[in-house]
Amino acid sequence: MSSAQALTGAPLSGTALRLSHGQASRPEIVRETGHAHGAAVVEKPLSIPERLYNQAWLRKIVILVLLAGIWEAYGRYLDNDLLFPTFSATVEAFFRGIADGTLPARAWSSLKVLLMGYAAGVALATVLTGVAIASRIGTDLLETLTSMFNPLPAIALLPLALIWFGLGNGSLIFVLVHSVTWAIALNTHSGFLSVSRTLKMVGRNYGLSGPRLIGKILIPAAFPAILTGLKVGWAFAWRTLIAAELVFGVSSGAGGLGWFIFENKNMLDIPNVFAGLLTVILIGLVVENVIFQTVERRTVQRWGMQA
Repeated sequence: MSSAQALTGAPLSGTALRLSHGQASRPEIVRETGHAHGAAVVEKPLSIPERLYNQAWLRKIVILVLLAGIWEAYGRYLDNDLLFPTFSATVEAFFRGIADGTLPARAWSSLKVLLMGYAAGVALATVLTGVAIASRIGTDLLETLTSMFNPLPAIALLPLALIWFGLGNGSLIFVLVHSVTWAIALNTHSGFLSVSRTLKMVGRNYGLSGPRLIGKILIPAAFPAILTGLKVGWAFAWRTLIAAELVFGVSSGAGGLGWFIFENKNMLDIPNVFAGLLTVILIGLVVENVIFQTVERRTVQRWGMQA
C-alpha cells in the first residue's frame, strides 16, 4: 500500500498510483492542480488592463498626457502667456512654426551640425579607447585626458572656439566633440575592462588579436556599456549645441533651434519660445525612444545581455 493510499484509506487508480510513485521518487517536483477538477494550472490569461499595462510605450504616453495636463492647468491658473503660456498655446505656436517651415528648417540646421560633431566625437573616442586597450601608456593617456577634460564644461570653451575657428559651424563642432568624446571613451573603456578573461582567452585561442579581437570579442561583450556611452554622449551633445547656438546665434545672426529660442525671447513671443523648447524635447524623445531603443532591442536584448 502506498503512502497516499494509507492516508486516504481509498484505493488509487492506475494514473494516480503512477503519479504517487513518481512524486515519491522525485520529491523536488511540485505539481500545482486546480481546485475544481484537479487539472494542472499552466498559465493564467492576462486581462485587458494587465496587457495594456505591460506595454511600455503606452505607459510613457500616459505619463506625457498627464504632464501636458499639469502644464495646461498651471498655465490657465497663471493666465499670463508672457510668463508661462498654456500647453494649448504652445502646441498652436508649434504647429504654426511647422506650417510656415520655420521650425523644420531650424531643427534641420541644428541636427546637421550635431551629426557632424557627434560623428567626430565618436571617431576620436574610438581612437583613444583603442590606444588605451592596446598598451598601458594608452590607458594612462586616456585616464589623464578624461580626468583633465571631462569635468570641463563645453560652454567654457566657447570663447576659445570663437578665437580659433571664428563664427560658424567649426566652433560649434569643436564644442560638440569635446562634450561627446569623454563620455563615450569612458564608458567604452570601462566596458572593455569588464569583459571576462575567459572570453579574451577564447578569442586568442582562435587566433584573434589587435583590431580583430576588439571587433569580434570586446565590442559585442561590452556593447551595453558602449551603448550607454553613446546615449550619454548624445544627451551632452544635444544640450551643448542648443546652449552654444544661443551664443553663436547672437554673434553671427544665424543658427538653429537655439537661435530661434533666443530670437523669440527678444521679441517677447514666449509661446514661440516654448514651441522651440518643445521641439528640442520631441527630438530628444524620438532619438532616445525610437533610435536608441531599436538598436538596444536588436543587439543587447536580442543577445540576452539584458532582461
